Amino acid sequence: MKKSNLLLFLLVTSNIFYAYAQEISVEVFASNFNSPIDIQNAGDNRIFIAEQDGIIKILNEDGSTNSIPFLNIESIVNSSGERGLLGLAFHPDYAKNGFFYIHYSNLSSDTQISRYSVSTGDANVADPNSELPILNVNQPQSNHNGGTITFGPDGFLYIGLGDGGGAGDTDNNAQNPNLLLGKISRIDIDNPANGNEYGIPADNPFINDTGIRDEIWATGLRNPFRFSIDDQTNTIWIGDVGQNAKEEVNKASLTEAGLNYGWRCYEGNSVFNTSACPNMSELKFPVLDYDWVGGGSVVGGYVYRGKEYSDLQNVYVFADINGMIGTIDENDAYIDQGNFGGSIWAGFGEDVNNTLYVANFDGNIYKIVGGILSTEENKFQNSISLFPNPATNSFSISIKNDTIASVKILDSKGRLIIESPVNKSNKMITTEGLSKGVYLVSVTNTNGVSAVKKLVIQ
Repeated sequence: MKKSNLLLFLLVTSNIFYAYAQEISVEVFASNFNSPIDIQNAGDNRIFIAEQDGIIKILNEDGSTNSIPFLNIESIVNSSGERGLLGLAFHPDYAKNGFFYIHYSNLSSDTQISRYSVSTGDANVADPNSELPILNVNQPQSNHNGGTITFGPDGFLYIGLGDGGGAGDTDNNAQNPNLLLGKISRIDIDNPANGNEYGIPADNPFINDTGIRDEIWATGLRNPFRFSIDDQTNTIWIGDVGQNAKEEVNKASLTEAGLNYGWRCYEGNSVFNTSACPNMSELKFPVLDYDWVGGGSVVGGYVYRGKEYSDLQNVYVFADINGMIGTIDENDAYIDQGNFGGSIWAGFGEDVNNTLYVANFDGNIYKIVGGILSTEENKFQNSISLFPNPATNSFSISIKNDTIASVKILDSKGRLIIESPVNKSNKMITTEGLSKGVYLVSVTNTNGVSAVKKLVIQ
């Protein structure tokens, strides 16, 4: 685990990890999930957490979780090994039609892409009987199922599938033009055609090529478990899991349809098995490959579009299941932010405000934290006053031209000591019973902006 950045007031705990004078740290936002694997929002203040066993739960903006799941399909999901409920995506017009889509392993261990609907009587509960099967893909082995499904800015659904398993893609599935394995597919779920529950976008790259399936948008991937589309730049970022030497991150414009990312011919930038492979000039190589260490597998992330941290703007944040978190900046420069001990990262996601989170198989959802607050947060922090400081039996918190929503006091190890709602511009807090020492006062306003001040009790 990394040492703290002094700007972050020594917040090193079992719940909060910080990096050596770098940009990235994480802090626990919510707990008690069962193998959370995907994080999505539906265009409102709720966050939806998909668990591998087939349950989707609603996480609220205050960190609480609804007691009743949004959806429970455990009975039809095979969640062993790399299989399970692997991806979730809300229709761009979800507020009107209530449609959402899931990627799961069915009881035959094959990939199933299906549409579900929210119930008519409760916006926090989906209708478990509303399944509309969209696409089914046979999985020859138990691993390399892919995972992510997501809507692009074009309104089409992008689906990532692995090569079907097996060491070295022994069946050459990723380069097979007749299979969706080892590919990213792109389909139109609003305009079904030809007896399917989906149509083919008119500008799909192989629509006029009878030798390759029309659904395919990109080929040559080993296991694109997590990928994302950055709407601001129309860029797709793909974390493609390697064999046993390299993990890779791919980056391309959505205008570059029909790319071949090179697997099984190359693992990252290294030759793997080039028998009967295209020429190098026909392949798309990764923006980053890094050494496979200790059983790691890359977990693709997101470009940071939140407003809270200025140092993370335009930075791609990703991870590895072995605990590493990394960043790639606008100039494609990579920084290994280090290993966050004991972490098994599973997937990233955003809330409606583009705050970035990452799910961990330990059951926690962590918030991604940068090192430099944006102008808004800096102004907010400077508007907060603690008096007296040092304090003895009590102190007051006041804020200029704003309203305090809540106050939390944490000890020097990051443990929550006091939490109090406020809803006014000042608050007197009694500190009787607290030991002498340094404490951290976290103040949040009614707009959800937070800042931390240091308090000394003597």
